[in-house]
Amino acid sequence: MSPSPPTSSTLTRNESLTLFTITSACLTVLANALREDAEIPLIVSLALSGFAFAASYALIRWLGPTFMRAGFRGADLAKATRREIPECMGAVCAAVYLFVMILFVPFVFYRDVVAATSGGGNRDVVLPQAQQLDVERGVFLHRFPHSKLASYLSAMVSLHTVASLGLADDLFDIRWRHKFFIPAFAAIPLLVVYAVDFGVTSVVVPRLLQPYLGPLIDLGGLYYVYMAAFAIFAPNSINILAGINGIEVAQSIVIASLLALNDTLYLLPPDTLIPRLAGVSSKPHPHPATDSHLFSLSFLIPFLGVSFALLCHNAYPARVFVGDTYCYFAGTVFVVVGILGHFSKTLMLLLVPQIFNFVYSAPQLFGLVPCPRHRLPRFNARTGLLEPSVTVWAEDKQPKGLVKWGLQVLGRLGLLRVVTERGEDGRERIVETSNFTILNLWLVWRGPMKESRLTLEMTVVQAAVGLAGLVVRYRLALLVFSQDNI
Repeated sequence: MSPSPPTSSTLTRNESLTLFTITSACLTVLANALREDAEIPLIVSLALSGFAFAASYALIRWLGPTFMRAGFRGADLAKATRREIPECMGAVCAAVYLFVMILFVPFVFYRDVVAATSGGGNRDVVLPQAQQLDVERGVFLHRFPHSKLASYLSAMVSLHTVASLGLADDLFDIRWRHKFFIPAFAAIPLLVVYAVDFGVTSVVVPRLLQPYLGPLIDLGGLYYVYMAAFAIFAPNSINILAGINGIEVAQSIVIASLLALNDTLYLLPPDTLIPRLAGVSSKPHPHPATDSHLFSLSFLIPFLGVSFALLCHNAYPARVFVGDTYCYFAGTVFVVVGILGHFSKTLMLLLVPQIFNFVYSAPQLFGLVPCPRHRLPRFNARTGLLEPSVTVWAEDKQPKGLVKWGLQVLGRLGLLRVVTERGEDGRERIVETSNFTILNLWLVWRGPMKESRLTLEMTVVQAAVGLAGLVVRYRLALLVFSQDNI
């Protein structure tokens, strides 16, 4: 569906009909879900994902003018005409997502509630009097999966907290150093549930080091420090790789899709093609990590629903901006499934572009090189193309020592555009350097290009690197480690 112009808050007839059809189909599935005898979590999750897509798509369109009147607006800097469009629309997607995930609770735990309170799910079965007394006293309540509910609710608490942080950032423009550590506090419920429900803090040692260190090393509390650092990194990494239409949502959709693919490897029958290609087909019985990957999919599928709805409005030319809320929220969804799904290290393989972008941005993030407020690529109104944005070095504020040497080395390696000139005294000085983001670096390598083209190429890079990470995870890991959890 193609969004209408930003000044219109109404849906076209085709859009209304399409969204009504999607919503009706999803509501029908939900209405029948509780009457089915088969396992329903994934079916319900898919239905809720469709409902979330329809709700997000419509609400973004309807609420755009309201957000602009409230001051949530911004100019699209990479356009010849810098028109103002609604900002912070990721908050709408976060709200719809949280509502849908709350609605998911009675569906996913319905069977357990019935089994614990009405004789195994058969409400019309008349139980013996003694068994009825046991039910009334709550003897069967121990069958309810409290650990799963605790994991689910801890994830919801963390997502609510980070969504609030993102909204506060969009409202008050919180300084980076003040908000940097807040996601770690939001992850505390996840870490507590991880400690109680799973508690594994050991890591496998590579083969070459096993004669000296043994097969496993127990990191103890350091493992929780690692997961807290991971909880800080993921939301901020999505927020840093931003600045052009669609890039925040596109990278999040790619990562979520690859995570869903990873989950599917453990859920498909072991003799089907995809698990066999990945090497997960050696055992005929269900994989012991099935529950963890079902948990992960229940969070990822609705997230993909709201993200696709947002992308319809944020893709070039953008009708809305996503805001910091979506960036923090998307990163925390990945943190939730990575920690509680017990595959945080696999997730790191899918975040290699974000890791590279963070490390590459470090000189500016930590003040070694001047960091302008906006480091997004520069729009050339004459050509209509994006070029690398630059930091200008005044004659009296030249880099010195290791900083100057580092800039020169990066320039020679092709990792930075460095423009120099010789002064009247014959000394060479740096005039400007491209800003330290992966988007600017890509433009240094590939040359000026249209904004839509840059988004597409970076999305392809994200997908290619993520797929390579999964190949490393499933096909090359045994070259380094003596065993794998498959």
